[in-house]
Amino acid sequence: MRAKLVSLLLILLCGNNAFATDDLALTPKQIQALGISTSSLSGNKQGEIAGMPAQVVIPGNQLFIVSTPLPAMIEQTLAGVGDHVNKGQTLARLQSPALAEAQRGLLQASTQEQLAKGNHIRDEQLWQDGIIAESRYRTALSQHTEASAALAERKQMLRLAGMSESDIAHLQSGGNLNSLLVITSPIDGVILEKSASAGQRLDAATPLFKVARLQPLGLEIQAPLASTQGIKIGAEVSIPSHNAKGKITAIGRSLSDGNQTILLRALIHQGVQNLRPGQFVEASIATSSGNSAQWNIPNSALARIEGKNMIFIETAKGFHVEIVTILHEGEQNTLVKGNFRGNEKIAVRGVSALKASLMGIGAE
Repeated sequence: MRAKLVSLLLILLCGNNAFATDDLALTPKQIQALGISTSSLSGNKQGEIAGMPAQVVIPGNQLFIVSTPLPAMIEQTLAGVGDHVNKGQTLARLQSPALAEAQRGLLQASTQEQLAKGNHIRDEQLWQDGIIAESRYRTALSQHTEASAALAERKQMLRLAGMSESDIAHLQSGGNLNSLLVITSPIDGVILEKSASAGQRLDAATPLFKVARLQPLGLEIQAPLASTQGIKIGAEVSIPSHNAKGKITAIGRSLSDGNQTILLRALIHQGVQNLRPGQFVEASIATSSGNSAQWNIPNSALARIEGKNMIFIETAKGFHVEIVTILHEGEQNTLVKGNFRGNEKIAVRGVSALKASLMGIGAE
C-alpha cells in the first residue's frame, strides 16, 4: 500500500508543475489517497484581528491597599480572601496605644485653642478701647492662629486613623480615650489578598488587605506593530472563549524591548463574571479596514513558496492556488486578506503534498 501511494505521488508530481498556471489537476481518488482534506472558508471576518495574546488585569483606579495608619496589634480580623465587602464595612479591629496618644494630643490642642481664642477676643476688645497696644493684640491673634492650626493637624491625624467627624466631636465634648483602631473597606469590592492575622504586631503603613472592584475588568493586549494600523481607541474587543466584550481605551506609543509589540489596553464590561484577574486569554479586535475583507484560516492551510503566502482552494478539477496577505499570525489561526467569494473550500490537511506538486518536485 505504501509503495502504491509513493507511485501515485510521483505520477502526480510528473508534469504537474503548475506554479505558472496556479492550478493542480487531481481526481477525487487521488485527493483521498494523498490524505488531503478540505474545510469551508471561515465566515467573513470584516475588520477583525483574532488570536491576540492578552492578560486580564484590574484597572488601577479600582484597586486599593488597606493599611494600618498607626503602630498596632491585630485583635480580630473579620474578612478573608474572596469575601465581598461593602464600603465602610469593618475588616479588622486593632489595639493601638498610638491612637490613644493621638487622641490625648487632640484634647491638649483643643484646650490650647480655646485658651488662645479667649485671649484673642479679650485683647481685641481692649485694643479697640485703647487700653492695650496694638502689638499685644497682634500677639494674641498670632497665638490663636497657631493653636487653630495645631488643632486642625490633630484632627486630620485622627481622620487618617479612621475616626469619623462624629467620633472626633464626641471626644472633644468629653469622651473617653480609646485605643481601638477599626479598619474599614474603602469601596464596595472583593478581598483579593489578606496579609495579617490576629495577634500580629504591625508598624504604621503595614498593608493588611488588598480590595478591588471587579466591574469592569481591564485587558492588556500585546499586539505586533503591523496589526495595530487599523486599531483605534473605542474599537470593540471580544474574548470569544469566555463570551466577554469591551472596548479599547489606550494604545501604547512605544515598542516593548523583549518581543517588539505594542501594549493595547481595554475595558471589559460584558462577561466579566467569566474572567479572573491575571488570566491569560486570546482577544479579537475590530479594525477600521474599510471594505477590505479579512479571513481567519487554520495555520495548517497556509503554504509558503519563494516568499509568497498561499492557500489551496478546491475546484471541480482539483485545486487552485490563491496568494494571500498575512495580517496577523496566531498560535492556531492566521488572519489573511485575499480574493475570496466566501463559499470556497480550502485544503487544511495534505498541504505539503500540494505544495510539492506546485513546486514540481520529482518532475524528472
